Amino acid sequence: MKLSKLSHALMLTGLLGLTACSEPAKQTSAPAAKETSTQSYTLTNAERSRLGIYTEVSLTSDLSHFSANQKQMIAKLIDASKIMDDLFWKQAFGMDKAAFLANINDAEVRQFADINYGPWDRLNGDKPFLTGFEEKALGAEFYPHDMTKEELNGSTVKDKNGLYSVVRRDDKGQLYSVPYSDFYKKEIDEVAKLLREASVLAEDKEFANYLTLRADALVNNDYQPSDFAWMDMKNNPVDIVIGPIETYEDQLFGYRAAFESYVLVKDLAWSERLAKFAAFLPELQKDLPVDAKYKQETPGSDADLNAYDVIYYAGHSNAGSKTIAINLPNDEQVQLEKGTRRLQLKNAMRAKFDKIMVPISEQLIVPSQRQHITFDAFFANTMFHEVAHGLGIKNTITNKGTVRQSLQEHASALEEGKADILGLYMVEQLLKKGEITEGTLEDYYITFMAGIFRSVRFGASSAHGKANMIRFNFFKEQGAFSRNAEGLYEVDMEKMAKAMENLSRLILTIQGDGDYERVSALIASHGEIKAELASDLEKLAKANIPVDVTFKQGKAVLGL
Repeated sequence: MKLSKLSHALMLTGLLGLTACSEPAKQTSAPAAKETSTQSYTLTNAERSRLGIYTEVSLTSDLSHFSANQKQMIAKLIDASKIMDDLFWKQAFGMDKAAFLANINDAEVRQFADINYGPWDRLNGDKPFLTGFEEKALGAEFYPHDMTKEELNGSTVKDKNGLYSVVRRDDKGQLYSVPYSDFYKKEIDEVAKLLREASVLAEDKEFANYLTLRADALVNNDYQPSDFAWMDMKNNPVDIVIGPIETYEDQLFGYRAAFESYVLVKDLAWSERLAKFAAFLPELQKDLPVDAKYKQETPGSDADLNAYDVIYYAGHSNAGSKTIAINLPNDEQVQLEKGTRRLQLKNAMRAKFDKIMVPISEQLIVPSQRQHITFDAFFANTMFHEVAHGLGIKNTITNKGTVRQSLQEHASALEEGKADILGLYMVEQLLKKGEITEGTLEDYYITFMAGIFRSVRFGASSAHGKANMIRFNFFKEQGAFSRNAEGLYEVDMEKMAKAMENLSRLILTIQGDGDYERVSALIASHGEIKAELASDLEKLAKANIPVDVTFKQGKAVLGL
Protein backbone atom coordinates (compact mmCIF):
# COMPACT_ATOMS: atom_id res chain seq x y z
CA MET A 1 0.00 0.00 0.00
CA LYS A 2 1.41 1.82 -0.65
CA LEU A 3 0.10 3.75 0.17
CA SER A 4 0.14 3.75 -0.76
CA LYS A 5 2.99 4.83 -2.03
CA LEU A 6 2.55 1.63 2.79
CA SER A 7 2.71 0.46 -0.22
CA HIS A 8 -0.07 -1.68 -1.48
CA ALA A 9 2.20 -2.28 1.24
CA LEU A 10 4.99 -5.36 3.08
CA MET A 11 4.76 -8.77 3.31
CA LEU A 12 4.61 -11.75 1.77
CA THR A 13 2.79 -14.82 1.35
CA GLY A 14 3.91 -18.29 2.09
CA LEU A 15 0.66 -19.59 0.62
CA LEU A 16 2.20 -19.45 -2.83
CA GLY A 17 5.29 -21.59 -2.32
CA LEU A 18 7.99 -21.32 -4.91
CA THR A 19 9.14 -24.55 -6.49
CA ALA A 20 11.73 -23.92 -9.16
CA CYS A 21 12.15 -26.17 -12.16
CA SER A 22 15.52 -27.75 -12.71
CA GLU A 23 17.85 -24.93 -13.57
CA PRO A 24 19.76 -24.74 -16.85
CA ALA A 25 22.52 -22.21 -17.25
CA LYS A 26 21.27 -18.84 -16.09
CA GLN A 27 20.11 -16.38 -18.70
CA THR A 28 19.14 -12.78 -18.12
CA SER A 29 17.03 -10.59 -20.34
CA ALA A 30 18.59 -7.42 -21.66
CA PRO A 31 17.09 -4.01 -20.90
CA ALA A 32 15.06 -2.34 -23.62
CA ALA A 33 17.90 -0.29 -25.09
CA LYS A 34 18.46 0.06 -28.82
CA GLU A 35 21.98 1.45 -28.55
CA THR A 36 25.14 0.30 -26.85
CA SER A 37 25.92 1.14 -23.26
CA THR A 38 29.08 3.03 -24.29
CA GLN A 39 27.24 6.05 -25.70
CA SER A 40 25.88 9.03 -23.85
CA TYR A 41 22.16 9.15 -23.07
CA THR A 42 20.36 12.48 -23.41
CA LEU A 43 16.92 13.83 -22.56
CA THR A 44 14.12 13.09 -25.04
CA ASN A 45 10.30 13.07 -25.11
CA ALA A 46 10.21 15.46 -22.13
CA GLU A 47 10.50 19.16 -21.37
CA ARG A 48 13.43 20.16 -19.22
CA SER A 49 10.98 21.49 -16.63
CA ARG A 50 9.94 17.88 -16.03
CA LEU A 51 13.21 17.32 -14.20
CA GLY A 52 12.02 19.52 -11.34
CA ILE A 53 8.90 17.58 -10.31
CA TYR A 54 10.61 16.24 -7.15
CA THR A 55 11.55 18.38 -4.16
CA GLU A 56 14.29 17.21 -1.82
CA VAL A 57 13.63 16.46 1.85
CA SER A 58 16.17 15.35 4.47
CA LEU A 59 15.21 12.24 6.41
CA THR A 60 16.23 12.77 10.01
CA SER A 61 15.10 11.73 13.46
CA ASP A 62 16.25 12.23 17.03
CA LEU A 63 18.50 9.26 17.79
CA SER A 64 20.02 10.71 20.97
CA HIS A 65 18.06 8.34 23.24
CA PHE A 66 19.51 5.24 21.56
CA SER A 67 22.47 3.33 22.97
CA ALA A 68 25.71 2.83 21.06
CA ASN A 69 24.63 -0.74 20.21
CA GLN A 70 21.28 0.45 18.86
CA LYS A 71 22.96 3.09 16.71
CA GLN A 72 25.33 0.44 15.36
CA MET A 73 22.32 -1.79 14.68
CA ILE A 74 20.59 1.01 12.73
CA ALA A 75 23.75 1.49 10.67
CA LYS A 76 23.74 -2.21 9.73
CA LEU A 77 20.05 -2.02 8.79
CA ILE A 78 20.85 0.88 6.46
CA ASP A 79 23.72 -1.12 4.93
CA ALA A 80 21.33 -4.02 4.30
CA SER A 81 18.83 -1.60 2.76
CA LYS A 82 21.43 -0.30 0.32
CA ILE A 83 21.85 -3.82 -1.04
CA MET A 84 18.08 -4.14 -1.44
CA ASP A 85 18.24 -0.91 -3.43
CA ASP A 86 20.81 -2.44 -5.80
CA LEU A 87 18.65 -5.55 -6.18
CA PHE A 88 15.64 -3.49 -7.16
CA TRP A 89 17.68 -1.79 -9.87
CA LYS A 90 18.30 -5.24 -11.31
CA GLN A 91 14.62 -6.18 -11.13
CA ALA A 92 13.37 -2.91 -12.60
CA PHE A 93 16.00 -2.20 -15.23
CA GLY A 94 18.65 -4.90 -15.57
CA MET A 95 21.48 -2.69 -16.80
CA ASP A 96 24.39 -2.00 -14.45
CA LYS A 97 23.43 1.08 -12.43
CA ALA A 98 26.88 2.69 -12.24
CA ALA A 99 27.58 2.23 -15.95
CA PHE A 100 24.13 3.51 -16.90
CA LEU A 101 24.35 6.67 -14.78
CA ALA A 102 27.95 7.31 -15.89
CA ASN A 103 26.71 7.58 -19.48
CA ILE A 104 24.41 10.50 -18.64
CA ASN A 105 26.53 13.67 -18.80
CA ASP A 106 23.82 16.11 -17.73
CA ALA A 107 23.72 16.18 -13.91
CA GLU A 108 19.99 17.05 -13.67
CA VAL A 109 19.03 14.31 -16.12
CA ARG A 110 21.26 11.87 -14.26
CA GLN A 111 19.53 12.68 -10.97
CA PHE A 112 16.11 12.20 -12.59
CA ALA A 113 17.21 8.80 -13.91
CA ASP A 114 18.48 7.88 -10.45
CA ILE A 115 15.12 8.80 -8.86
CA ASN A 116 13.27 6.75 -11.49
CA TYR A 117 15.61 3.72 -11.27
CA GLY A 118 16.09 3.73 -15.01
CA PRO A 119 15.20 5.60 -18.22
CA TRP A 120 11.41 5.53 -17.74
CA ASP A 121 9.41 8.30 -16.06
CA ARG A 122 7.45 6.53 -13.32
CA LEU A 123 5.05 9.43 -12.83
CA ASN A 124 4.31 9.76 -16.53
CA GLY A 125 3.13 6.28 -17.50
CA ASP A 126 6.68 4.87 -17.62
CA LYS A 127 7.44 6.78 -20.81
CA PRO A 128 11.13 6.71 -21.82
CA PHE A 129 12.87 10.05 -21.25
CA LEU A 130 16.35 9.07 -22.50
CA THR A 131 17.58 8.50 -26.03
CA GLY A 132 18.23 4.87 -26.91
CA PHE A 133 15.40 3.32 -24.91
CA GLU A 134 12.04 1.92 -25.93
CA GLU A 135 8.92 1.41 -23.84
CA LYS A 136 9.46 -0.38 -20.55
CA ALA A 137 8.60 -4.08 -20.55
CA LEU A 138 5.41 -4.65 -18.53
CA GLY A 139 7.09 -7.52 -16.75
CA ALA A 140 10.20 -5.46 -15.99
CA GLU A 141 13.09 -7.94 -15.57
CA PHE A 142 10.99 -10.65 -13.93
CA TYR A 143 10.30 -12.37 -17.28
CA PRO A 144 11.89 -12.62 -20.74
CA HIS A 145 10.84 -9.54 -22.71
CA ASP A 146 9.48 -11.62 -25.57
CA MET A 147 7.24 -13.74 -23.30
CA THR A 148 3.47 -13.28 -23.49
CA LYS A 149 0.93 -13.85 -20.75
CA GLU A 150 -0.54 -16.69 -22.78
CA GLU A 151 2.84 -18.41 -23.06
CA LEU A 152 3.43 -18.44 -19.31
CA ASN A 153 -0.16 -19.45 -18.56
CA GLY A 154 0.21 -22.40 -20.92
CA SER A 155 3.65 -23.43 -19.73
CA THR A 156 4.71 -26.14 -17.28
CA VAL A 157 6.53 -23.69 -14.98
CA LYS A 158 5.46 -24.89 -11.55
CA ASP A 159 5.44 -21.54 -9.78
CA LYS A 160 4.22 -19.45 -12.70
CA ASN A 161 2.35 -17.18 -10.27
CA GLY A 162 5.06 -17.26 -7.61
CA LEU A 163 6.09 -14.21 -5.66
CA TYR A 164 9.79 -14.97 -5.23
CA SER A 165 11.21 -16.26 -8.49
CA VAL A 166 12.26 -14.97 -11.91
CA VAL A 167 11.23 -16.64 -15.17
CA ARG A 168 13.85 -17.24 -17.86
CA ARG A 169 14.34 -19.24 -21.09
CA ASP A 170 16.73 -22.14 -21.52
CA ASP A 171 18.79 -22.75 -24.66
CA LYS A 172 15.81 -24.50 -26.29
CA GLY A 173 13.48 -21.57 -25.64
CA GLN A 174 11.57 -23.28 -22.83
CA LEU A 175 10.53 -21.25 -19.80
CA TYR A 176 11.83 -22.12 -16.35
CA SER A 177 11.98 -20.37 -12.99
CA VAL A 178 14.78 -19.58 -10.55
CA PRO A 179 14.14 -18.65 -6.89
CA TYR A 180 15.35 -15.22 -5.86
CA SER A 181 17.64 -16.81 -3.27
CA ASP A 182 19.54 -18.52 -6.10
CA PHE A 183 19.28 -15.86 -8.80
CA TYR A 184 20.47 -13.08 -6.49
CA LYS A 185 22.47 -15.33 -4.16
CA LYS A 186 25.49 -13.09 -3.55
CA GLU A 187 23.44 -10.06 -2.54
CA ILE A 188 20.84 -12.07 -0.61
CA ASP A 189 23.50 -13.80 1.46
CA GLU A 190 25.10 -10.46 2.34
CA VAL A 191 21.76 -8.94 3.43
CA ALA A 192 21.03 -12.01 5.56
CA LYS A 193 24.46 -11.68 7.18
CA LEU A 194 23.85 -8.02 8.04
CA LEU A 195 20.41 -8.78 9.51
CA ARG A 196 21.88 -11.49 11.71
CA GLU A 197 24.61 -9.12 12.88
CA ALA A 198 21.96 -6.50 13.64
CA SER A 199 19.94 -9.05 15.62
CA VAL A 200 22.89 -9.55 17.99
CA LEU A 201 22.93 -5.80 18.68
CA ALA A 202 19.14 -5.49 19.12
CA GLU A 203 18.02 -4.77 22.67
CA ASP A 204 14.42 -5.86 22.04
CA LYS A 205 14.33 -9.69 21.95
CA GLU A 206 11.23 -9.87 19.73
CA PHE A 207 12.90 -7.60 17.19
CA ALA A 208 16.07 -9.69 17.34
CA ASN A 209 13.99 -12.80 16.65
CA TYR A 210 12.30 -11.11 13.70
CA LEU A 211 15.62 -10.07 12.17
CA THR A 212 16.90 -13.64 12.42
CA LEU A 213 13.75 -15.08 10.86
CA ARG A 214 13.80 -12.46 8.11
CA ALA A 215 17.38 -13.41 7.31
CA ASP A 216 16.27 -17.04 7.08
CA ALA A 217 13.37 -16.03 4.80
CA LEU A 218 15.67 -14.31 2.34
CA VAL A 219 17.71 -17.47 1.85
CA ASN A 220 14.84 -20.00 1.85
CA ASN A 221 12.04 -17.92 0.21
CA ASP A 222 9.59 -18.74 3.02
CA TYR A 223 8.52 -15.40 4.49
CA GLN A 224 5.48 -16.46 6.50
CA PRO A 225 7.30 -17.31 9.79
CA SER A 226 8.97 -13.89 9.80
CA ASP A 227 5.63 -12.23 8.96
CA PHE A 228 4.07 -13.85 12.04
CA ALA A 229 7.07 -12.77 14.13
CA TRP A 230 6.76 -9.23 12.79
CA MET A 231 3.10 -9.16 13.85
CA ASP A 232 4.06 -10.27 17.38
CA MET A 233 6.46 -7.37 17.96
CA LYS A 234 4.95 -4.68 20.18
CA ASN A 235 7.69 -2.72 21.95
CA ASN A 236 10.56 -2.32 19.48
CA PRO A 237 11.53 1.36 19.07
CA VAL A 238 13.31 0.63 15.76
CA ASP A 239 11.77 -1.32 12.90
CA ILE A 240 12.68 -2.43 9.41
CA VAL A 241 10.43 -3.54 6.58
CA ILE A 242 12.70 -5.45 4.21
CA GLY A 243 12.39 -8.07 1.51
CA PRO A 244 10.65 -8.73 -1.77
CA ILE A 245 7.27 -7.24 -0.87
CA GLU A 246 5.00 -5.35 -3.27
CA THR A 247 4.05 -6.66 -6.71
CA TYR A 248 3.33 -3.31 -8.44
CA GLU A 249 6.51 -3.48 -10.54
CA ASP A 250 5.18 -6.61 -12.27
CA GLN A 251 2.64 -4.90 -14.52
CA LEU A 252 2.33 -7.99 -16.72
CA PHE A 253 0.78 -10.24 -14.07
CA GLY A 254 1.09 -8.52 -10.70
CA TYR A 255 2.69 -11.72 -9.33
CA ARG A 256 6.40 -11.05 -8.70
CA ALA A 257 7.48 -9.14 -5.59
CA ALA A 258 10.06 -6.38 -5.75
CA PHE A 259 12.88 -5.76 -3.28
CA GLU A 260 12.57 -2.80 -0.94
CA SER A 261 13.33 -1.57 2.55
CA TYR A 262 12.30 1.05 5.10
CA VAL A 263 14.27 1.75 8.29
CA LEU A 264 11.97 3.27 10.91
CA VAL A 265 12.03 4.94 14.32
CA LYS A 266 8.78 4.81 16.33
CA ASP A 267 7.05 8.02 17.38
CA LEU A 268 5.76 6.86 20.77
CA ALA A 269 3.47 9.83 21.45
CA TRP A 270 1.60 9.64 18.15
CA SER A 271 1.47 5.84 18.26
CA GLU A 272 -0.33 5.99 21.59
CA ARG A 273 -3.03 8.18 20.01
CA LEU A 274 -3.66 5.61 17.27
CA ALA A 275 -3.70 2.40 19.30
CA LYS A 276 -7.46 2.12 19.80
CA PHE A 277 -8.71 2.17 16.22
CA ALA A 278 -7.82 -1.35 15.00
CA ALA A 279 -10.29 -2.84 17.49
CA PHE A 280 -13.16 -1.42 15.42
CA LEU A 281 -12.36 -3.45 12.31
CA PRO A 282 -14.73 -6.42 12.91
CA GLU A 283 -17.61 -4.07 13.73
CA LEU A 284 -16.97 -1.89 10.68
CA GLN A 285 -16.68 -4.99 8.47
CA LYS A 286 -20.25 -5.98 9.41
CA ASP A 287 -21.56 -2.55 8.42
CA LEU A 288 -19.92 -2.31 5.00
CA PRO A 289 -22.40 -1.15 2.30
CA VAL A 290 -22.42 -4.44 0.38
CA ASP A 291 -24.24 -7.79 0.44
CA ALA A 292 -23.34 -10.03 3.37
CA LYS A 293 -21.60 -12.64 1.20
CA TYR A 294 -18.92 -10.07 0.30
CA LYS A 295 -18.00 -9.43 3.94
CA GLN A 296 -18.14 -12.92 5.43
CA GLU A 297 -14.45 -12.91 6.41
CA THR A 298 -13.61 -11.55 9.85
CA PRO A 299 -10.58 -9.26 9.89
CA GLY A 300 -8.06 -9.55 12.71
CA SER A 301 -8.66 -6.99 15.44
CA ASP A 302 -5.31 -7.11 17.23
CA ALA A 303 -3.49 -5.22 14.51
CA ASP A 304 -1.20 -2.33 15.42
CA LEU A 305 -1.45 1.30 14.38
CA ASN A 306 1.78 3.20 14.91
CA ALA A 307 3.49 6.37 13.75
CA TYR A 308 7.15 6.45 12.73
CA ASP A 309 9.90 8.65 11.42
CA VAL A 310 11.28 6.93 8.36
CA ILE A 311 15.05 7.37 8.17
CA TYR A 312 15.85 5.32 5.06
CA TYR A 313 13.97 4.26 1.92
CA ALA A 314 15.40 1.72 -0.53
CA GLY A 315 14.36 -0.12 -3.67
CA HIS A 316 10.76 -0.16 -4.75
CA SER A 317 9.65 2.10 -1.90
CA ASN A 318 12.09 4.79 -3.11
CA ALA A 319 11.31 4.61 -6.84
CA GLY A 320 9.28 7.51 -8.20
CA SER A 321 6.44 8.36 -5.80
CA LYS A 322 7.26 7.73 -2.15
CA THR A 323 5.10 5.71 0.22
CA ILE A 324 3.86 7.58 3.30
CA ALA A 325 2.08 4.68 5.02
CA ILE A 326 2.53 0.92 5.10
CA ASN A 327 0.06 -1.89 5.63
CA LEU A 328 1.64 -5.31 6.09
CA PRO A 329 2.04 -8.19 5.73
CA ASN A 330 0.43 -9.09 2.37
CA ASP A 331 0.12 -12.77 3.26
CA GLU A 332 -3.62 -13.45 3.32
CA GLN A 333 -3.31 -16.18 5.97
CA VAL A 334 -1.38 -13.90 8.32
CA GLN A 335 -3.93 -11.14 7.73
CA LEU A 336 -6.84 -13.40 8.63
CA GLU A 337 -5.14 -14.81 11.74
CA LYS A 338 -3.31 -11.74 13.01
CA GLY A 339 -4.58 -8.75 11.06
CA THR A 340 -1.96 -6.33 9.82
CA ARG A 341 0.32 -3.61 11.13
CA ARG A 342 -0.23 -0.11 9.85
CA LEU A 343 2.79 2.16 9.92
CA GLN A 344 2.25 5.88 9.35
CA LEU A 345 5.43 7.59 8.13
CA LYS A 346 4.79 10.88 9.84
CA ASN A 347 7.84 12.90 8.81
CA ALA A 348 7.44 11.99 5.13
CA MET A 349 3.70 12.65 5.38
CA ARG A 350 4.26 16.12 6.87
CA ALA A 351 6.70 16.99 4.08
CA LYS A 352 4.18 16.06 1.40
CA PHE A 353 1.38 17.95 3.15
CA ASP A 354 3.35 21.17 3.52
CA LYS A 355 5.11 21.14 0.15
CA ILE A 356 2.38 19.63 -2.06
CA MET A 357 -1.11 19.33 -0.52
CA VAL A 358 -1.45 22.91 0.76
CA PRO A 359 -0.21 24.48 -2.50
CA ILE A 360 -2.56 22.23 -4.51
CA SER A 361 -5.56 23.32 -2.45
CA GLU A 362 -4.67 26.97 -3.08
CA GLN A 363 -4.80 26.31 -6.82
CA LEU A 364 -7.78 23.96 -7.18
CA ILE A 365 -10.14 24.17 -4.17
CA VAL A 366 -12.68 27.00 -3.78
CA PRO A 367 -11.55 29.57 -1.16
CA SER A 368 -14.56 28.88 1.08
CA GLN A 369 -13.45 25.26 1.60
CA ARG A 370 -9.67 25.69 1.89
CA GLN A 371 -9.76 25.99 5.68
CA HIS A 372 -10.87 22.35 5.75
CA ILE A 373 -7.51 21.17 4.33
CA THR A 374 -5.77 20.06 7.55
CA PHE A 375 -2.80 17.85 8.43
CA ASP A 376 -4.89 15.94 10.98
CA ALA A 377 -7.38 15.04 8.22
CA PHE A 378 -4.57 14.15 5.79
CA PHE A 379 -2.91 11.98 8.40
CA ALA A 380 -6.20 10.25 9.32
CA ASN A 381 -7.25 9.67 5.70
CA THR A 382 -3.85 8.14 4.99
CA MET A 383 -3.95 6.05 8.16
CA PHE A 384 -7.43 4.70 7.58
CA HIS A 385 -6.52 3.90 3.98
CA GLU A 386 -4.05 1.41 5.45
CA VAL A 387 -6.52 0.14 8.05
CA ALA A 388 -9.12 -0.37 5.32
CA HIS A 389 -6.88 -2.85 3.52
CA GLY A 390 -8.03 -5.23 6.27
CA LEU A 391 -11.70 -4.79 5.35
CA GLY A 392 -13.61 -6.56 2.61
CA ILE A 393 -12.58 -9.94 1.30
CA LYS A 394 -9.27 -11.63 0.55
CA ASN A 395 -10.57 -14.81 -1.11
CA THR A 396 -13.16 -14.77 -3.88
CA ILE A 397 -16.64 -16.23 -3.27
CA THR A 398 -16.58 -17.78 -6.76
CA ASN A 399 -13.80 -20.32 -6.15
CA LYS A 400 -11.30 -18.34 -8.22
CA GLY A 401 -8.65 -18.28 -5.49
CA THR A 402 -7.49 -15.09 -3.83
CA VAL A 403 -8.58 -11.69 -5.09
CA ARG A 404 -4.95 -10.97 -5.96
CA GLN A 405 -4.71 -14.07 -8.15
CA SER A 406 -8.05 -13.64 -9.90
CA LEU A 407 -7.68 -9.95 -10.79
CA GLN A 408 -4.03 -10.35 -11.87
CA GLU A 409 -2.41 -7.08 -13.02
CA HIS A 410 -5.51 -5.06 -12.00
CA ALA A 411 -5.55 -6.36 -8.41
CA SER A 412 -3.25 -3.69 -7.01
CA ALA A 413 -5.09 -0.71 -8.50
CA LEU A 414 -8.48 -1.99 -7.33
CA GLU A 415 -7.14 -2.81 -3.86
CA GLU A 416 -5.70 0.69 -3.52
CA GLY A 417 -9.04 2.12 -4.66
CA LYS A 418 -10.83 0.00 -2.07
CA ALA A 419 -8.53 1.14 0.71
CA ASP A 420 -8.97 4.79 -0.23
CA ILE A 421 -12.76 4.72 -0.31
CA LEU A 422 -13.26 2.42 2.69
CA GLY A 423 -10.75 4.49 4.64
CA LEU A 424 -13.00 7.51 4.15
CA TYR A 425 -16.01 5.36 5.08
CA MET A 426 -14.26 4.39 8.32
CA VAL A 427 -13.57 8.03 9.18
CA GLU A 428 -17.23 8.86 8.66
CA GLN A 429 -18.40 5.98 10.85
CA LEU A 430 -15.92 6.71 13.65
CA LEU A 431 -16.83 10.39 13.65
CA LYS A 432 -20.48 9.41 14.11
CA LYS A 433 -19.50 7.13 17.01
CA GLY A 434 -17.50 9.93 18.63
CA GLU A 435 -14.28 7.89 18.45
CA ILE A 436 -12.62 10.51 16.25
CA THR A 437 -12.78 13.88 17.95
CA GLU A 438 -10.41 15.97 15.80
CA GLY A 439 -12.01 18.06 13.07
CA THR A 440 -15.26 17.82 11.14
CA LEU A 441 -16.53 15.61 8.34
CA GLU A 442 -15.94 18.55 5.98
CA ASP A 443 -12.24 18.44 6.91
CA TYR A 444 -11.93 14.79 5.93
CA TYR A 445 -14.03 14.98 2.74
CA ILE A 446 -12.38 18.12 1.37
CA THR A 447 -8.86 17.02 2.31
CA PHE A 448 -9.69 13.70 0.62
CA MET A 449 -10.68 15.59 -2.55
CA ALA A 450 -7.43 17.56 -2.54
CA GLY A 451 -5.62 14.26 -2.02
CA ILE A 452 -7.06 12.93 -5.27
CA PHE A 453 -5.34 15.74 -7.18
CA ARG A 454 -2.07 14.94 -5.41
CA SER A 455 -2.14 11.22 -6.14
CA VAL A 456 -3.58 11.32 -9.65
CA ARG A 457 -0.39 13.11 -10.70
CA PHE A 458 1.48 9.85 -10.09
CA GLY A 459 0.26 8.68 -13.50
CA ALA A 460 -1.18 5.56 -15.07
CA SER A 461 1.78 3.31 -14.26
CA SER A 462 1.10 3.71 -10.52
CA ALA A 463 -1.58 1.60 -8.85
CA HIS A 464 -2.33 4.56 -6.57
CA GLY A 465 -2.55 6.99 -9.48
CA LYS A 466 -4.85 4.68 -11.42
CA ALA A 467 -7.08 4.19 -8.38
CA ASN A 468 -7.38 7.95 -8.00
CA MET A 469 -8.30 8.40 -11.65
CA ILE A 470 -11.10 5.86 -11.27
CA ARG A 471 -12.38 7.58 -8.16
CA PHE A 472 -12.20 11.07 -9.67
CA ASN A 473 -14.18 10.06 -12.75
CA PHE A 474 -16.70 8.06 -10.69
CA PHE A 475 -17.22 10.98 -8.27
CA LYS A 476 -17.66 13.37 -11.18
CA GLU A 477 -20.41 11.16 -12.65
CA GLN A 478 -22.11 11.04 -9.25
CA GLY A 479 -21.96 14.82 -8.74
CA ALA A 480 -19.77 14.54 -5.63
CA PHE A 481 -18.05 17.79 -6.62
CA SER A 482 -18.55 20.68 -9.01
CA ARG A 483 -16.04 22.77 -10.95
CA ASN A 484 -16.63 26.47 -11.49
CA ALA A 485 -15.64 28.67 -14.42
CA GLU A 486 -12.32 29.48 -12.76
CA GLY A 487 -11.39 25.79 -12.55
CA LEU A 488 -11.92 25.56 -8.77
CA TYR A 489 -13.57 22.53 -7.20
CA GLU A 490 -16.24 22.43 -4.50
CA VAL A 491 -17.30 19.30 -2.65
CA ASP A 492 -21.03 18.50 -2.31
CA MET A 493 -21.13 16.81 1.09
CA GLU A 494 -24.37 14.87 0.57
CA LYS A 495 -23.52 13.61 -2.91
CA MET A 496 -19.97 12.78 -1.81
CA ALA A 497 -21.35 10.48 0.88
CA LYS A 498 -23.59 8.71 -1.64
CA ALA A 499 -20.81 8.37 -4.20
CA MET A 500 -18.54 6.90 -1.52
CA GLU A 501 -21.15 4.27 -0.69
CA ASN A 502 -21.77 3.36 -4.34
CA LEU A 503 -18.09 3.04 -5.22
CA SER A 504 -17.44 0.96 -2.10
CA ARG A 505 -20.17 -1.47 -3.14
CA LEU A 506 -18.87 -1.70 -6.71
CA ILE A 507 -15.26 -2.42 -5.72
CA LEU A 508 -16.13 -4.95 -3.00
CA THR A 509 -18.40 -6.81 -5.42
CA ILE A 510 -15.77 -7.00 -8.16
CA GLN A 511 -13.19 -8.26 -5.66
CA GLY A 512 -15.50 -10.85 -4.12
CA ASP A 513 -16.52 -12.16 -7.55
CA GLY A 514 -12.93 -12.14 -8.79
CA ASP A 515 -14.39 -10.52 -11.91
CA TYR A 516 -11.40 -9.84 -14.16
CA GLU A 517 -13.55 -8.70 -17.10
CA ARG A 518 -15.46 -6.18 -14.99
CA VAL A 519 -12.40 -4.62 -13.41
CA SER A 520 -10.78 -4.42 -16.86
CA ALA A 521 -13.83 -2.55 -18.13
CA LEU A 522 -13.84 -0.21 -15.12
CA ILE A 523 -10.19 0.70 -15.63
CA ALA A 524 -10.74 1.18 -19.36
CA SER A 525 -13.72 3.52 -18.82
CA HIS A 526 -12.59 5.38 -15.70
CA GLY A 527 -8.84 4.88 -15.37
CA GLU A 528 -7.53 7.70 -17.50
CA ILE A 529 -7.16 11.45 -17.14
CA LYS A 530 -9.73 13.34 -19.22
CA ALA A 531 -8.92 16.65 -20.96
CA GLU A 532 -10.46 18.93 -18.33
CA LEU A 533 -8.56 17.35 -15.46
CA ALA A 534 -5.37 17.32 -17.54
CA SER A 535 -5.64 21.10 -17.93
CA ASP A 536 -6.09 21.50 -14.19
CA LEU A 537 -3.03 19.37 -13.49
CA GLU A 538 -1.08 21.46 -15.98
CA LYS A 539 -2.07 24.46 -13.87
CA LEU A 540 -0.26 22.82 -10.94
CA ALA A 541 2.82 22.25 -13.07
CA LYS A 542 2.88 25.89 -14.18
CA ALA A 543 2.68 26.92 -10.51
CA ASN A 544 5.83 24.82 -9.92
CA ILE A 545 4.12 22.64 -7.34
CA PRO A 546 6.23 19.47 -6.99
CA VAL A 547 4.63 16.15 -7.78
CA ASP A 548 6.52 14.28 -5.10
CA VAL A 549 9.55 14.28 -2.83
CA THR A 550 13.00 12.77 -3.06
CA PHE A 551 15.26 12.17 -0.10
CA LYS A 552 18.63 13.19 1.23
CA GLN A 553 19.25 10.24 3.51
CA GLY A 554 21.76 7.87 4.99
CA LYS A 555 24.17 7.42 7.88
CA ALA A 556 25.88 10.77 7.34
CA VAL A 557 22.55 12.64 7.43
CA LEU A 558 21.72 10.88 10.70
CA GLY A 559 25.14 11.52 12.21
CA LEU A 560 25.94 7.81 12.44
